[in-house]
Amino acid sequence: MLHASPAARSRSFCPRHPFAPRVLLASWVRRRITNTDSVALRPSLRACTVPCLPLPITHRFRLRSNRAMAREYEEALDCLSSLITRRTRADGSNKGDHFDLMFDYLKILELEDAIPELKVIHVAGTKGKGSTCTFTESILRCCGFRTGLFTSPHLIDVRERFRLDGVEVSEEKFLEYFWWCWYRLQEKTGDDVPMPTYFRFLALLAFKIFSAEQVDVAIMEVGLGGKFDATNVVQKPIVCGISSLGYDHMEILGVPAYTVPQPEEAMHALEDKAFQLGVPLQLALPLDTGLLKNQHLGLDGEHQYLNAGLAIALSSFWLKTTGNVKSMNIDEHSLPEQFVSGLSRARLEGRAQIVPDSLGQQQNSNLGGLTFYLDGAHSPESMEMCAKWYSHAIREDPSWFGERPHENHHMRQGGYPNSLGGKDHQQILLFNCMSVRDPQLLLPRLINTCDQHGVKFHKAIFVPNQSVYNKVTSLASPPTDPQQVDLSWQLTLQKAWENFMHSEQGSSCASICENSLVFPSLPLAIKWLRESVQQSRSVQVQVLVTGSLHLVGDVLRLMKN
Repeated sequence: MLHASPAARSRSFCPRHPFAPRVLLASWVRRRITNTDSVALRPSLRACTVPCLPLPITHRFRLRSNRAMAREYEEALDCLSSLITRRTRADGSNKGDHFDLMFDYLKILELEDAIPELKVIHVAGTKGKGSTCTFTESILRCCGFRTGLFTSPHLIDVRERFRLDGVEVSEEKFLEYFWWCWYRLQEKTGDDVPMPTYFRFLALLAFKIFSAEQVDVAIMEVGLGGKFDATNVVQKPIVCGISSLGYDHMEILGVPAYTVPQPEEAMHALEDKAFQLGVPLQLALPLDTGLLKNQHLGLDGEHQYLNAGLAIALSSFWLKTTGNVKSMNIDEHSLPEQFVSGLSRARLEGRAQIVPDSLGQQQNSNLGGLTFYLDGAHSPESMEMCAKWYSHAIREDPSWFGERPHENHHMRQGGYPNSLGGKDHQQILLFNCMSVRDPQLLLPRLINTCDQHGVKFHKAIFVPNQSVYNKVTSLASPPTDPQQVDLSWQLTLQKAWENFMHSEQGSSCASICENSLVFPSLPLAIKWLRESVQQSRSVQVQVLVTGSLHLVGDVLRLMKN
């Protein structure tokens, strides 16, 4: 029997009801519009107290009001949230973690034959795999192919994880495929085959979307990685790649065909793994900037040349293997125009992203400005890259030359010294990280790298994330109540900051404490920053937001709201 969602269980299954299962609704609409036979429902679903008349064709995609659509979307997110667990690695004592269950899910969702038909590019790694996937998708889209891109995590809305031709799936399309998968799994799962966990469901949903939408290429980013990652149900991808490893995920290495240059220990581990499995391992060199033909990468940071080089190798191999090279000339001395366009047009929110505070500027057009520099770095290695990018990016602010900032959310090229312009510039750190991270490894790497580039933070602000681990939210979801937030971790971060600054500067503890703050919520921190700018007509405040992609997403959510 089909399992109705919580909000629908007490209602009749009328096809016109906004909470009727999407699979039934879509089927009913198609049949009614084309005047074909009526939908054959199970006896328990046939009863409907409201007579249903044929709908005009103009209402095909207007069956629900915006409010009803929003309610249904929140309900879908609630269902998705129910699949979240605290476990971050496979737990052998739990049946739901057994990888073999993935093949049961494929059978339930009728994906057994569909997945082998997908022409997949599979990308693993610790750092840069999302950027590599983004570059790869953009290149192949500029080559004229219909692309599907699956990445994680999302910053604001879960639909960011599923992109068709570079655009996140629409809310309506997401709901159609979500309910199609959800009700089939609810009907067929039980004690022996439980519902899939959160990431596994998302991976299955991605396969369903890409298969149904008939993409030419599916670019899949692994989750945690390793042998039992949900994306590994793709047993024969066209090509695999691995981005920078670092050392925090060494125990769950994937098996790449191309890799960026790695630290010696990581490279040896990859070579040994590839030898054991008989996989040819090839090195993808960083992109030579001269090949961009006076264009710039769409994603900024010197580390992105590594990711771009890997994306070029993966795209080239995919094109050659699928017989789609055509007249494109791909070699180490030149790149096709489609590749250059793809690399320059690539966009990925929350990575080296600059967002002027438009609200603050509208309210204070003649006052100082507030600009957020967003980067989701959360490892010591990525902290160093983030610090280098930020140190160069703040010198590109036009206000250094007495100009108003141009509202461009993407990186501006080139760097200039702080030698002109009438404004003072204050650098402020807005930071949070997960409690599994060590702030004594992250903060010193960030501070020291900034200091080497002549950047010193005026103040550090520590806030909890608004988003929570066990709840999938959307742009319209209500924020967390500040009174219910435990600030003990933020106080720990502040203490780590103060201890490091005291040891480095030899300053009194009192003066250091004045340069750090803990706020119970992000909106309060943003409010304080805006008020600080209002109080000074000559200060340009440049806020680095880092340490957590969740924090970056929360800031973007506030900016968009």
